[in-house]
Amino acid sequence: MTTMTQNRFELFVNDVKKRSFGTRTDAAISTVVLILLAYIIWTVVDWALIRAVWSKENVEACRLEDAGACWSIIDARHRIILFGLYPFEQHWRSTLACLSIIATVIISCIPFMWTTKRLAASWIIGFAAYYLLMEGSLIGLQQVTTDQWGGLSLTLFMFASVVLLGMPMGLALALMRRSEMPVLRIFASILIDTVRSLPLLVTLFTAAVVFPIILPDWLQGDKIWRVIVAFALFFACYQAEVLRGGFQAIPKGQFEAGKALGISYANILFRIILPQVFRYALPSTINMVVITFKETAIVIIIGFFEILASTNAAYGTGEWTSYYKEALLFAAGIYWIFLFSLGRYGEYLKTRMTVASR
Repeated sequence: MTTMTQNRFELFVNDVKKRSFGTRTDAAISTVVLILLAYIIWTVVDWALIRAVWSKENVEACRLEDAGACWSIIDARHRIILFGLYPFEQHWRSTLACLSIIATVIISCIPFMWTTKRLAASWIIGFAAYYLLMEGSLIGLQQVTTDQWGGLSLTLFMFASVVLLGMPMGLALALMRRSEMPVLRIFASILIDTVRSLPLLVTLFTAAVVFPIILPDWLQGDKIWRVIVAFALFFACYQAEVLRGGFQAIPKGQFEAGKALGISYANILFRIILPQVFRYALPSTINMVVITFKETAIVIIIGFFEILASTNAAYGTGEWTSYYKEALLFAAGIYWIFLFSLGRYGEYLKTRMTVASR
């Protein structure tokens, strides 16, 4: 341990002692809280790890009185949770499709890829790989229609599609709402306020159920794409307001200074204004992305077999009904991994942009 690290550790310990054990009252409260935390942690560890049953071959042990968590359900039913209704023998395709989306997102987070051409190429390749693998017929594999897509791969695909479509739509709506042309400004204002006044479930239900009734057959398209576009529009309207707040944080003098220097409107917007807008709007944007990932679970109501629906099916049979907690905790763990990663990446971007602005 270096001297600097040791000094920091000593300062931390002294600060904890001062705040938590500075007086007798503080010491008593801190002691009680620590005992309660230790008891809770031990209870959880004992149930989830020490007394847990891990293998599906030992499922009978789950019925013993002193048995802990029955992770046997994950061993036996994890394919249903991860792949849903996708044909069992074709699960390797769903796995590769899921990995293609994850790889695309990770590649997009690398600063080297932050150019329009590179990002566009990576997302086109990633989405093409996903669709070709999941659908199959275009590359000579068994065709699997979209109503059989499910599990984690469907959740990731819907999330990535919504953010990818919704972000430029949100920027376009934000610019239209700031436009000097009354028609564009009024249209954007009415659309944003209308969509934001409706619950997401109503928007998705309209796209999935109402549109097929009022639209001709040739204009309906596939259900999954109607839902994705509606979800993206919902995301875009909220993101437009987030970006509008970023625009309002920038002094109008920057536009005027750019015009006085003879810089074109496009260069002022894309090289001067938008980088600042995204920096100001970054915390709210990350929050919107996290909320969007969680709200993909809503599509269970309109008939999509995403990861939450797959989890419900995993413990829905009589043999596994009693172990719903373990199945739901497994699904919650998957959500936590992705959402925690998004949050950490948001903090990294915020730090990077803060340093770059100095």
